[in-house]
Amino acid sequence: MQILDGSALSSKIKDEISIDVKALRDSTGNVPGLAVVLVGHDPASAAYVGMKKKACDAVGFYSVTHEMPKDISQEAIEKTIEMMNENPNIDGILIQLPLPEQINTNRLLELVAPHKDVDGFHPYNVGRLTTGLEGFVPCTPLGVMRLLEEYKIDVQGMNACVVGASNIVGKPMASLLLNANATVDICHIYTKDLKKRTLEADILLVGVGVINLIKEDMVKEGAIIIDIGINRAENGKLVGDVDFENVSKKASYITPVPGGVGPMTIAMLLKNTLQSAKLRKS
Repeated sequence: MQILDGSALSSKIKDEISIDVKALRDSTGNVPGLAVVLVGHDPASAAYVGMKKKACDAVGFYSVTHEMPKDISQEAIEKTIEMMNENPNIDGILIQLPLPEQINTNRLLELVAPHKDVDGFHPYNVGRLTTGLEGFVPCTPLGVMRLLEEYKIDVQGMNACVVGASNIVGKPMASLLLNANATVDICHIYTKDLKKRTLEADILLVGVGVINLIKEDMVKEGAIIIDIGINRAENGKLVGDVDFENVSKKASYITPVPGGVGPMTIAMLLKNTLQSAKLRKS
């Protein structure tokens, strides 16, 4: 069994980005800019935004966070997004999810200019991903593919099982695997006999937010396990959706939680923002 070390790879990617940012600054006088919209005071969202800000600072990005009260109006957020769409110093716009109930999330995601949609959530970029065209890809699935590439894992011809069908992770993950010529099975809350499907997987990717959903008897010997879930256990420890201790005994490769997919998500956000900056500057 080999650990897929997302922490080490993300550090490597950030070092590469820092070099590119310096070159961009030296040649144009500009640096990539990332703007984040944070609504309300959810501790998990605030912590994640803080991590993104720290990562931006580390690689030399300009970043700004628009903090808004939980009871903010739809119109007020839309005006902020429109302002950021027009701001030449902003290359990426990120709306931290989830948003309060009174906010139309889909409307906001569609309002972000596609060329600044570094989260890859705009229908334009979703369509390009689905049809195999170049565009911005959601950061977590993109990070998974980059992690597999680093360890020279080619999914072509593999049976892939994606557990979780969210627009943010599951669906784009399945599209990326399909584009890489894997045979993809997507499972969700209404799937019958989940165990039967996971046992057929050469590579199993799980992101649903249920502690220890995937147990040792649900994976076949030698399977590649990608745990995208992140949960807080009763003892305060961060854990994934996979029973790591027992499943790792059967896996050929496995991602830990923390230190697996999580760091790759932020690394890919930086990568997408840098790509946007390069396209704009050129």
